[in-house]
Amino acid sequence: MRRIGPLAKRTVRTGVTADLGGFGALFDLAATGYKDPILVSGTDGVGTKVLLAIQSGLHDTIGIDLVAMCANDLVVQGAEPLFFLDYFASGHLDVDVAARVVGGIADGCSQAGAALIGGETAEMPGMYEDGHYDLAGFCVGAVEREAVLPTSDIAEGDVILGLASSGVHSNGFSLVRKVVEVSGLTWADAAPFASGMTMGEAFIQPTRMYVKPCLAGIKAGGIKAMAHITGGGLLENLPRVLPKGLGATLDAETWPALPMFAWLKKTGNVDGHEMLRAFNCGIGMCVVVAPRSVGAVAEALVAAGEDVYRIGTVDAVPDNAEEIRVKNDEALWRA
Repeated sequence: MRRIGPLAKRTVRTGVTADLGGFGALFDLAATGYKDPILVSGTDGVGTKVLLAIQSGLHDTIGIDLVAMCANDLVVQGAEPLFFLDYFASGHLDVDVAARVVGGIADGCSQAGAALIGGETAEMPGMYEDGHYDLAGFCVGAVEREAVLPTSDIAEGDVILGLASSGVHSNGFSLVRKVVEVSGLTWADAAPFASGMTMGEAFIQPTRMYVKPCLAGIKAGGIKAMAHITGGGLLENLPRVLPKGLGATLDAETWPALPMFAWLKKTGNVDGHEMLRAFNCGIGMCVVVAPRSVGAVAEALVAAGEDVYRIGTVDAVPDNAEEIRVKNDEALWRA
């Protein structure tokens, strides 16, 4: 508690009304200034990426992943993350490792603008192997009722902008670990696709936090929907925000290929369709925008630090066709 307290304190924001240590965390929604708010909540983990952190000893950023997996899911509905709670479980508590993990959670909360308002540190002998731990997170945000996304007017011809990912993010790590095993490399070996980095350092790169840039894009006007590209990749996440009868055509020539994905495909002999389903393949967030608003939204996203690409359009789904069609996908494996 002494180690975690200062970490949580630096994430305090408007609405936080109590310090850590109580039986429940208090948050004053009225203090945030919302007029007619809808609360949006989400919970998630980091999947088997936690094994990479454990096996490599790289514990400092896995907490950012935890926050991003939750907070990025909130912002796609137009919501501003307000507060976050974490759950850290191990067989025997290693205080130094736990503090490093929670330090990453605090960093993630700062990036998302959310307060780390509480959590649980569970020590359960017999449940976990020595040195192993697991993580879960829970995030709550708010959005004005009239601003909830997606909107009801998504139509053919709407433009899809793609925001660059930082790598694999937090999905597909069971496949990543299998490919690394097949390659004969260890997490400590030099990454053949990332100069100056070990395999562990390359794959541990945290999930990109899109919250503040996306809120800036929403403020610019014209965003109709957003899709966080997590498990299921581009093929399964975009349809979650599109109306029945509409899909999208994406052109893989329009965004840069990341060398790690080409390495994964070649080394693991992974089918291209499976790559697009398992991984984000370089695009971590899709933004559906009215054509007249593309310039303003893209400008706001770029000003907030994002690499933005015009990757496709919304269109009708032909009979018996896939909802998401990716042209020129071979461009993603050239690196």
